[in-house]
Amino acid sequence: MLKSLRHWYEQNRIKPIQAGLAISRLLRDPDDTGQVFKVLEALRGDSLSRALRRMRSDERGQTLLAEQPNIVNALNDREALVALPEGSIGRTYYDFVHAEGLSADGLIESSHEAPRFEKIRQDQRWLGDRLRDIHDLQHVMTGYGRDTLGELCLLSFMTTQVPSRGIDFIIFMGRTKGQKEQPGLNLKELIGEGQQIGEEADWMLFTRWEDRLHEPLESVRAELGFKPPVKYREALKWLEGDQMISRSVAA
Repeated sequence: MLKSLRHWYEQNRIKPIQAGLAISRLLRDPDDTGQVFKVLEALRGDSLSRALRRMRSDERGQTLLAEQPNIVNALNDREALVALPEGSIGRTYYDFVHAEGLSADGLIESSHEAPRFEKIRQDQRWLGDRLRDIHDLQHVMTGYGRDTLGELCLLSFMTTQVPSRGIDFIIFMGRTKGQKEQPGLNLKELIGEGQQIGEEADWMLFTRWEDRLHEPLESVRAELGFKPPVKYREALKWLEGDQMISRSVAA
C-alpha cells in the first residue's frame, strides 16, 4: 500500500521551481521548444490518466489504444507527403513543416531535454508521445501559425482538448508578457477563440490521422467541427499594419 501511494505521489506531484525556471527561459527564447516540455513535465500531474480514461470510453479510442500506431512514421515520410494532392491534410502538413524547417523527429529530440517519469504504463506512454507528435498537425487543422500569437492560441486549443496545468501556466505567463508588449491586442479574446475551437472540434486523439492524410483539409475540418480562427487572422493583419506604420515612422 505504501509503495503504491509513493508511486502515485511521484507520478502526480508538481515541481513549481523547475516549471518557473523553464518558463523564464522560454519567455526569453520562444523557439526553445525543450523548455516547453520541461514545463509540461514539471506540472503534468494526472493529465495523461484522465485522457486515457476518455480514450477507453469510446470505440475509436479503444481501437487506437489496442493498435498504438506510430504517427511519426507517416509524418516523416516526406516523399509520400509531397505526392499527396494539393490541399490535402498531409500535403498541407508537409508545406507547413518544410517552410518552418520542422520535423516530427525534431519534436521528439526537444522532448528528450525534459526528464521523464519512467514508471508509467505503456498505454500512457504511447498517449503522451502521440500528443507530442501531432502538435504540428494541430497547427494545420486549426490554422494557427508558428508566430508567438499563433502558438499561444494553439496552446489554448490544446489545453481545452486535453487539460494541462503546464499549458495553462505557459498561457498565463505568455498572455501577461504579450499584453504588456501589445496593449492594443485583446489577448483574452484571442485565447478564448482557441478555447472555443477546442470545445467545438472533435477530440484530436480519437482520429487515426495516419489514415486521413490524403483527404482534403477543408472537408475534414468541416466534418470534425474545426471553425476558422477569424479573430486570430484579424489580429495578424492588425499587427502587420502596426509594424508597417512603425517602420515608416522610423524611416
